[in-house]
Amino acid sequence: MHYALDLIASLSRWSRGHLSEIALALMATLLVLLGPGINARVQQRLGGLNVVLRSLLFVVLCMLGYGLAMIYFTPWVAKGLGYFNNYTLAPVLLLSLCLIGLLAERS
Repeated sequence: MHYALDLIASLSRWSRGHLSEIALALMATLLVLLGPGINARVQQRLGGLNVVLRSLLFVVLCMLGYGLAMIYFTPWVAKGLGYFNNYTLAPVLLLSLCLIGLLAERS
């Protein structure tokens, strides 16, 4: 049991040094997985508009919406992950990766 807790603490300490990269990877993966659903909803909402206006609004959404999400939500995710202690960070990261994997499997 002591060996397992030591391994979890070591993985958490290593992960803590790379939280910004881990948060960026989590955000990018979530946006890739959720992006088609978001795009479909936006296309439904904008379906009645002129083609040029619809295309312009869609490009603005993709550029600003996804770009701002990557820029502003990534530090929040990293800060949120930073609140976990060394015995919970590695299991939370593994659980979040498994949940993202299940989400990817469904889509």
